[in-house]
Amino acid sequence: MSTATINPPVQSSVPSSGTTVANVARSEWTKLWSVRSTRWTLLATVLVSWAFTTLFAWGESANWSQVDPQEKATFDPTATSLGGLYFGQLAIAVLGALIITAEYSTGGIRTTLTAVPQRLKVLLAKGLTFAVVALVVGLITSFGAFFIGQAFFATVGVEAHLGDPGVTRALIGGGLYILGCGMLGFAVGTLLRHSAGSITTAIGLLFVLPILSNLLPGEWGKTIQRYFFSNAGGQITTIRQDPNQLTPWNGYLVFTIEWALILLAGAILLRRRDA
Repeated sequence: MSTATINPPVQSSVPSSGTTVANVARSEWTKLWSVRSTRWTLLATVLVSWAFTTLFAWGESANWSQVDPQEKATFDPTATSLGGLYFGQLAIAVLGALIITAEYSTGGIRTTLTAVPQRLKVLLAKGLTFAVVALVVGLITSFGAFFIGQAFFATVGVEAHLGDPGVTRALIGGGLYILGCGMLGFAVGTLLRHSAGSITTAIGLLFVLPILSNLLPGEWGKTIQRYFFSNAGGQITTIRQDPNQLTPWNGYLVFTIEWALILLAGAILLRRRDA
């Protein structure tokens, strides 16, 4: 994806006398939707998640008669239907990074910071604007994936329902998880300011390193695996709790603290570094 077309250096629409957070947020909202890449990346988040959910649910239901009885007893139809989110998360993380790094790439950040000298106010407005969009898209993705998955599982009589214990929490949690992945990308972008580096780092933290953490030996390895970014945050989408993992809300809290610390470091550097 070319970063040159994400946020062209246009004159900020924020009047110099009206640099409240609300006014800056309106300007950021306009910039966010003024480029096609935003719509395409959000669409990719939804469609990629639903596509992988379809594959997972189709395969599971087609081979259900061959599944071991012990695996059937612990099968979690809700978490399985939300498995596609682990691929869709990459698109929202990329968008989160580009929200801020693209302005550095084009030089548009200088215009923004000239119109709004309070740098943390700009960061807050960007973050809030993106968070609202990411949460809405995340909820659409999560609920849509659930209904797709249950359509397949219903053919073998193992579907879940919205009224079942923990299901609504898991589906809302799926939306929150997508939000967190997007904010991780945003946090890394704020810290590094370079599109390619930020995207690579975000994908590594969310997808590559969590898989590799499973290979770490001993109890210390299990501890790192348990607390590592998406390993911790993804527990919010589970119904049947793995005793070796964090509980849903504790896991999501750990995930939130992790990306928030990166964002805090980025905010400190934003105040100190030249645009």
